[in-house]
Parts: sequence; C-alpha cells; structure tokens
Amino acid sequence: MTTPRTVLGGGAAVLLLAALLPLVAGASVIDKLTGLFILMLLAAMWGLMAGQAGLVSVGQQAFFGLGGYFALRLVDGGLPAYPALLIGAVGAAVVAWGLSFFLLRLKDGEFAIATWVAAEVIRILVMLDPLVQGETGTSLIALNAVEPTLRRNLGYGFALVSLAAMLLAVWCLARSPVGAASRALGDDDEAAASVGVRVLPTRRVVYVLAAFGCALAGVAWLASAITFLPRTNFGVQWSVLMLFMVLVGGLRSLAGPIVGALVLFTLQESLGDFGVWYLAGVGALATLFALALPQGLVGLWQQRQARRAAQAAPPAGDPFSPSLTPTRSNSP
Repeated sequence: MTTPRTVLGGGAAVLLLAALLPLVAGASVIDKLTGLFILMLLAAMWGLMAGQAGLVSVGQQAFFGLGGYFALRLVDGGLPAYPALLIGAVGAAVVAWGLSFFLLRLKDGEFAIATWVAAEVIRILVMLDPLVQGETGTSLIALNAVEPTLRRNLGYGFALVSLAAMLLAVWCLARSPVGAASRALGDDDEAAASVGVRVLPTRRVVYVLAAFGCALAGVAWLASAITFLPRTNFGVQWSVLMLFMVLVGGLRSLAGPIVGALVLFTLQESLGDFGVWYLAGVGALATLFALALPQGLVGLWQQRQARRAAQAAPPAGDPFSPSLTPTRSNSP
C-alpha cells in the first residue's frame, strides 16, 4: 500500500537523480529534459484547475507570458536575472489574484471565454511597452553574459525545482481541507455551497496557485530560450497543449497530466518533423481520447486495477472468507 512517506521518499529519490543528470548527460539531453519539465508543469497546473475545481481555462498563457515579461522589466530595472525570474512569476500570481475577483464569478463557457479574452488583452498591453518592441519582441540579454553550459544547467535546475515544488504543492493541497472543498466544487458547486463550502475563496486558491505554476513554466522557458516574443509567449497554443496532455493522461489524478506530458513529448520528438501532419495527428489523438477514453490513460489503468481487485476479493457470503471464518472458542 502506498503511503505518504513512500510517495515523498520516491519523489525525493527521483529529484536527486534528475539533479545529478547534468554531470553525465550532453547538452541536447539537458535541453530536451528542460522542455519536458516545462510541459509537465503546465499539464499539472491545468489538471489542478480542471480536475480539482472544475475550472476550464483557455487563458493560462497569460501567466506563462506575464512571468517572462515581469522578469524582463525587473532585469531592465537593475535586478539580477535569476532572482528576477522567480519574482516575475510571483508578480504574475499577484495579477491572477486580482483577476480572480472578476473571472471566478463566471461559470463554465463564460469563464473559459473570459480567460481567453483576458489573456489577449494582457498580450496587447505588453506589446505596447517600448521594451518589448511590439511583435519584434526582445531578449533577456543579461543571460548572454552567463557561460553557455552553466546557463543551460541553471535553466535545467530552475525548471526541475519549479516542477518538483509545484507537484508537492498540488499533492499537499489535494490532501488538505481546501483540496477536499475544491473537489466538491468540481463535482457540483451548488451542492458544495449548500453544505457550507466557500466557493470563491476556495477556487481563488486553486486559480492563483495554477497561475503561479504557469508563470514558473514561462520564466523557465525564457531562461532557456532567452528571447521573448509576445505571440509565442502569450500564444494560445500553450493552453491547447495543456488540454491535450490532460485529456490523454487523465484529469482526476496528479499522475495523469505527467503521463500526458510524456506522451506529447514523445510525439514531438518522433513526429515533429512531419509538420502539418504531426499537428493533425495530435488533434485526431486528442479527439479520440475525448470521445472514446475520457478518463485518460491513468484513469483506464485505475479502472483495470479496481476490476482486478474486485475479482481477487472473495465473494460475499463465501464460507472460506477470513472475515467469515468462525474462531474457535477457548471456553469449556
């Protein structure tokens, strides 16, 4: 049986091995793994919102881009690059907290559309900043002063630690009263409210935490790519990728988005050179999962495990079941 101590111990072991990987792996492997960690982080954050609180957003790219933009502004103001990356992500979370007072009052399709509109408005406002230079974009020039191998390893470490920290936060949240309340809201918000669940404050915690995770992914991307292009960093493709990963992996578990990210990463590495055909294949696969396997790969595995456990359990009324076997009395 899996216990919290087992989960934490296994996670710590994986984190340690991943942290030591730059000592033996080449530059190409480190770059690819950095991209994988960013995908995993995005998928976990979208899974947190939709799986925990029933919030289907198509505007999380706003925080992906805002984290990078704030980092650029902070560096331009004289702050060192790497502290600016973290503070930029915090700034994006603050913006999410402010937006939550308006967006979280909307439901279902209205919420989804409003998040996309908010993301587009933020993108346009960022493009008006002379530092960004409109569609031309800009670069985090301060990182060019860092030796390339060190910069690559620092970017890898930043993405790895961000992923580990946010997965731990989501895991702890799921085991907390706030997590239980958010799951109740995801199932039926009106029923949850009728039994005393505070709807807006609970959803605000989930929304801001997910925004912070997406902003961490955005600054990790900036640290790796160095360039900042509004149409890329604020592109709706990030939300599309999040949706794909969660659909394929599964919505109702922490492992589901991680598995979905691994599937997407594998498709990108093996079929990405096919261009339009690759995109068509990804779309067809997402449609197939949505229609035929809505629980995702992890959900399917959990269902099979449950069936096996049910088949292995003794039937009710079985005289040979340990729970029904009479015990011998020691009394005369």
